[in-house]
Amino acid sequence: MFDPRHGNRLLKALLVGTALLTAGLPAAAQEDDGAEYQAQIPDVSIYKAMLDANKRTGWVQFREYAGQQLIYFTALQSMHCRLKEVRYSINSDALDQTFPMATCDPELPFNLPSDDSQNWIYIKLKPGEAQTIAVQAVWDDGSGSGSEIVVYQPCKNPEATCAAIKTIKKAKARGDEPAPSTPVR
Repeated sequence: MFDPRHGNRLLKALLVGTALLTAGLPAAAQEDDGAEYQAQIPDVSIYKAMLDANKRTGWVQFREYAGQQLIYFTALQSMHCRLKEVRYSINSDALDQTFPMATCDPELPFNLPSDDSQNWIYIKLKPGEAQTIAVQAVWDDGSGSGSEIVVYQPCKNPEATCAAIKTIKKAKARGDEPAPSTPVR
């Protein structure tokens, strides 16, 4: 049987909860000032945290399929809005190749590009060709700095699409990056 006293308590609890939830919102969220929403790419720090969180499970993934070795760059491609480039090398740490990054759509900053050719998703090699792949992400924040260099190898389970870390190296200074300026004393 419904007791109206409980209904009043419930109503009071809902009103207090609503007040608490809206109390912390900025004034702009509470008022309609007529300003149109402008999509913004999340801060680079969010992408750096994502990259770090995905390091162990693989910035890239190996797969043997249909007589080919495929190396997927899907995890990195989902960060394309804040990556200047992805450097990589097969069976060395030279970082002598770059993987193409998709054009950023600020409305959908984490979406993978639609492309039937799969050029934005993976590279194709001969079966077993890549024993390792060294990978470095370079950010678009103007610092010219790249992430550490992670060398991945295929997982021991040939049925899985995965990668295992072989080594992690500090970023190398590159000749094509500008030198830091010397402060004036």
